[in-house]
Amino acid sequence: MDSIFAPWRIDWVERDPEMDEIEGCAFCELPERDADREYRIVARNEVAYVLLNNYPYNPGHAMVIPFEHIANYRALDEPTLLGQSRLTQQTIEALDRALSPDGFNTGRNLGDGAAGGSINDHVHTHIIPRWNGDTNFMPVISETKVIVEALEDTYTRLHEAFQTLDGATTTGPNDAVRLSR
Repeated sequence: MDSIFAPWRIDWVERDPEMDEIEGCAFCELPERDADREYRIVARNEVAYVLLNNYPYNPGHAMVIPFEHIANYRALDEPTLLGQSRLTQQTIEALDRALSPDGFNTGRNLGDGAAGGSINDHVHTHIIPRWNGDTNFMPVISETKVIVEALEDTYTRLHEAFQTLDGATTTGPNDAVRLSR
């Protein structure tokens, strides 16, 4: 029998199901709630926000998501395109300061189903920190990915790193860091 110890999953087991109920698009609803840390929204600017992925490929796997609900990347207006791109740059910088990865994978899943995304109707950019040697035998042999840090710990480290960026402001550890474009 294979056993994997993941004590942080108790948060998921003991969660309040009513808090997780989302009517409509999660990417539209979550930033409207007054619970940035709880929903892992770590930073925001005027047009987009940074959300840690609940099912990360690696620690620090984040998504930069425009507030506007739009499925077609080519339809983003210029201010949104620029603001989301700038926040992507700032997220890479904050991840570099917080986690010191050796590189990053970035990308978008565009289109229904075939592109591989689970949320197809709201544009978002994935940013995945990578380290030399972070792929080992576990995913290859046992189809198991080992995540070495709890999301809450990653949130704290990344929140602190965002605070060090130029123009960053925050009202406290439970609110997303505000960034200017």
